[in-house]
Amino acid sequence: MSGDSSGGAGRQDRLYQDLARSLLHELAAGKYLVGDRLPAERELALQFNVSRPTVREAIIALEVQGLVEVRVGSGAYVRRHPGKDDLPGFNLSAFELTEARLLFEGEAAALAATQASDEEIEEIAGLVQAIAAENRDPKGKEQADRAFHLAIARATRNGAVYEAIERLWALRETSPESALLHEKARLANIKPVVDEHTAVLAALRARDAAAARSAMRTHLAAVLDSLLFATEERAIAEARAAAQQKRSRYSAES
Repeated sequence: MSGDSSGGAGRQDRLYQDLARSLLHELAAGKYLVGDRLPAERELALQFNVSRPTVREAIIALEVQGLVEVRVGSGAYVRRHPGKDDLPGFNLSAFELTEARLLFEGEAAALAATQASDEEIEEIAGLVQAIAAENRDPKGKEQADRAFHLAIARATRNGAVYEAIERLWALRETSPESALLHEKARLANIKPVVDEHTAVLAALRARDAAAARSAMRTHLAAVLDSLLFATEERAIAEARAAAQQKRSRYSAES
């Protein structure tokens, strides 16, 4: 397997699928027993000459199939051996979807900056406040974030643009690989960043298409980074430990 230091998103997509198939074949051959821990992410990256994000996507693909279990702070463990008909069911990953959103929503923001009405701008401003409120809710489901992005798509006055972006958001929850990674992000307490949404709003208010495009692309590039962070076992473990410490402190003070 060749390295993935070059090439576009399609190339990286093929690499993670290739790696998932290689790991599946190793499981089928009995290289690892049920209950065994797979090699660490860094070891797999070196062994197969791929990046660590590629390893993460491959493990997520196997996790969705129920072949491995990822334990926080410990690693990936074999849950069962694949049967002869088992193949990783590759769906759209969170990384692919977010890259597509970066392309579509960046241009949608630029168009909305020239097309949105004052009332739509104020609706979007209210949704930024709703995102902040939702972030304070431990049970928040990022509905305000979705509404913010769809409100911008609607403000383009282009039904095709709106439907394309709405479809990407639907896939975010219905694609098993994507849904699993976003759930990991929630467990790591990763939430929409209000300042990033505020920057998009400011550009829309200024009717500055270039600034709106840049702010949206910067925001979604940061979302990609946060998804990589969410797949770091240590990051998840540290986030949970920090949350537990806060709960313990508040309990002691009450």
